[in-house]
Amino acid sequence: MQLFFEEQINGETFDLKEKESHHLVKVLRKNAGDTVLFTNGKGSFFTCMIESNHPKKCRLKIIEQEFSPPEKFHIHLAIAPTKNTDRIEWMLEKITEVGFNEITFLKTTHIERNQVNLDRLSKKIVAACKQSFKAWLPEMNEMRSFEEFVSDKTFETYERYIAYLDTDNTSHLLELAKPGRSYLVLVGPEGDFSPGEIRQALDMGYKSCSLGKHRLRTETAGLVAVHTLHLVNVSKG
Repeated sequence: MQLFFEEQINGETFDLKEKESHHLVKVLRKNAGDTVLFTNGKGSFFTCMIESNHPKKCRLKIIEQEFSPPEKFHIHLAIAPTKNTDRIEWMLEKITEVGFNEITFLKTTHIERNQVNLDRLSKKIVAACKQSFKAWLPEMNEMRSFEEFVSDKTFETYERYIAYLDTDNTSHLLELAKPGRSYLVLVGPEGDFSPGEIRQALDMGYKSCSLGKHRLRTETAGLVAVHTLHLVNVSKG
C-alpha cells in the first residue's frame, strides 16, 4: 500500500488540499470507499477510507490509527551544503531512508554554497519518508554559521563529534559512539573545515572522529555518519 503524507490530521475526518486531492483522485484514480494509508510525520500511521473523492477537496475518514514509537537514539547532522543541489538532495533522500532526526546546514570558511532552498529540500524529505514508509518526519533547521552553531549550549548533553580527514585523526565514529544516545556530527565542505574551525569545535567539547581512511565527498560523509550511528545502535545496543 502506498503511503501518503498530511501533517494536519485532526478528528475523525480530514480534508486534503487541492494539490494532494488532485493527485489522489485524478492521477491515482482513487474512488470513494477506497482505503489509503497516511502518516502525519509525528509517529502515527492512519488507515483511512475516502468519503468524498472531490478532486479539489478530497475527504477521508480515519478507520484505524497506529503509533510507531521513535528510536531510542537521536541523530542530528550538521553539514556544509554542497555546490551542486542535486548532491544535497541525494544525501537527504538516502539519510531519510536510513533514518535520522534533524539536520542543520552550516556556513563554514570553505563553504561552496551560502544558502539552500529549505522548502524544496523539505519536500524531498517528505517524498523519501513516503517511499520508505517512515512515520517520523526529520526536522530541517535554518542555516547557521559554524561559529554560532558550535557555541550553542543546547547540545551540551549530546555526544558531539567533528569529522575531518587527518593522519592523526584515526578514531572512527563507530568506535567512539555509545548506543542509545543523542548524537551531533559536524561534516565539512569539500575543502574540509579550516584549522581554526576544528580548534573551536574541540575547545567547545566536540570530539574529533574519522569516517574512514579515504577522502569522502561531503554528501557521502553525511550518509556514512548517519549509517555508522545506526550500526552503533544495532551492534552495541
